[in-house]
Amino acid sequence: MKLYNRLDQLLAQTVLSLTDQQKQQLVAFVELLDKWNKAYNLTSVRDPHEMLIKHILDSLVVSPYLQGKRFIDVGTGPGLPGIPLAIINPDQHYFLLDSLGKRIIFIRQVIRQLGLTNVTPIQSRVEQYQPEVRFDGVLSRAFASLKDMTEWCQHLLDQSGHFYALKGIYHSDELQQLDLQFQLQQKIKLMVPELVGERHLVILSKTDKQ
Repeated sequence: MKLYNRLDQLLAQTVLSLTDQQKQQLVAFVELLDKWNKAYNLTSVRDPHEMLIKHILDSLVVSPYLQGKRFIDVGTGPGLPGIPLAIINPDQHYFLLDSLGKRIIFIRQVIRQLGLTNVTPIQSRVEQYQPEVRFDGVLSRAFASLKDMTEWCQHLLDQSGHFYALKGIYHSDELQQLDLQFQLQQKIKLMVPELVGERHLVILSKTDKQ
């Protein structure tokens, strides 16, 4: 089955409504990821049909919960979840941060080929990156713990902004380890069509406590 038709099938199992152009861009992204993966080893997922579920849909289902216009995707890897989210949210801007040059080179190629105007790649370690303007949201699938995410990324977040942690199995004891200046806003069990295993979105915000 063609990737476009397969993507259509998967999207039909969600509340998301995409244009034909957005679907074509998502498929083109998967095709680029598949092509570059052979040389650059960008992801352990080798099958493009699996990428649709594990990378594309897994990223897109977060979209309805995002608040704001400017987001940074920390430890983005090959652009996940940032690129799929940027494709379906043209009115939002995504900054994609990763320390590995080969990943940023790939993301630049994706931006060029897909004609994306709302994506900015940044090659840096997270603790060294100092943005001129802080972000409405910090997104990541890369951090092992909420504590690490908040500690390493707090300088990126606007006071009224949110952390969006994409996680597999959610362990409530992680919240006990957070600094008092961070609090849980929402914990959402994500439904990713045909994905085996649990997915959660944990949304945190800053408190007034320092």
